[in-house]
Amino acid sequence: MLIKEKHITRMGIGPLCKLFGKSRQAFYDRKYYFSEKEQEEIVVLELVAQIRRELPGLGGHKLYKCMYQPLRTNQIKIGRDKLFTILRNNKLLIDRKKRNPKTTQSHHWFRRYPNLTKDLVITQSEQLWVADITYICIGYDFNYLSLVTDAYSKKIMGYCLYPYLSNDGCIEALKMALNNRCTSNIPLHHSDRGVQYCSYDYVDILRHHKIRVSMTNDGEGYENQIAERVNGILKTEFKLHQVFKSRTDALMAVRSAINSYNNLRPHMSCDFMTPVEAHITNEPLTKRWKNSRKRSAQIKDQTVFHQNKEVNLLS
Repeated sequence: MLIKEKHITRMGIGPLCKLFGKSRQAFYDRKYYFSEKEQEEIVVLELVAQIRRELPGLGGHKLYKCMYQPLRTNQIKIGRDKLFTILRNNKLLIDRKKRNPKTTQSHHWFRRYPNLTKDLVITQSEQLWVADITYICIGYDFNYLSLVTDAYSKKIMGYCLYPYLSNDGCIEALKMALNNRCTSNIPLHHSDRGVQYCSYDYVDILRHHKIRVSMTNDGEGYENQIAERVNGILKTEFKLHQVFKSRTDALMAVRSAINSYNNLRPHMSCDFMTPVEAHITNEPLTKRWKNSRKRSAQIKDQTVFHQNKEVNLLS
């Protein structure tokens, strides 16, 4: 049975506490505790709002990482699970969207290059660049966003939003990436087998800068997973999946999203540093995530090994 606070005041706190076997002090301690927790939750929600203004689709794990130091500064001790509970109660969890239209046309007569990244161990910035194209909805039409990303630091080195699915947008993104180089390394360029990346003009620029060309073998997404992942982050976390009213709005959104991605968003694969920080650091980067594909393969191999061992023992 619920008893309202005004009824408690009218009936007297002492008799009610005695009725439930509690002291008056316990009643006031509980009231103070909940009021303090409510104030802490207000501070947490304000911090979430501040971060989401710049990183509107940031997931819970990285959100907690960004909030950790400000929370400690305000002497608020809150764990990741508690943060998720607060986000869930206030309907602030991120809904993941699916994407669709195809941007890769690999049926052409241009030369296709082999995949040189299979056994490549990436140890520094500008050792490997990955490139890909994704679509942006503008009214009832599409524009196409070409990206060139550094595989080590996850920094977007160059980009271009172009109204047509031609190699012009890819070339502009590549030129921006070349202008943004800050090391003397000569990167390996990896992409899918799309006609844009196999075209004479695009490959000629790579050869002019002595950059080797690598491409996926079967067109599978996991062969260019870093580029695919960056596309997904921009779409889901920075709201580039929405329908823009005009190309000007889309350009402004893309520019703002990439600036925030490079300078503000922490990456688990970069020891929770931003891409800009990771790109210039001399320290080796520690990955803070587990490779589920590799782990499942290891478990499968171990299972097969033990099954074969049992068969040998029985035989």
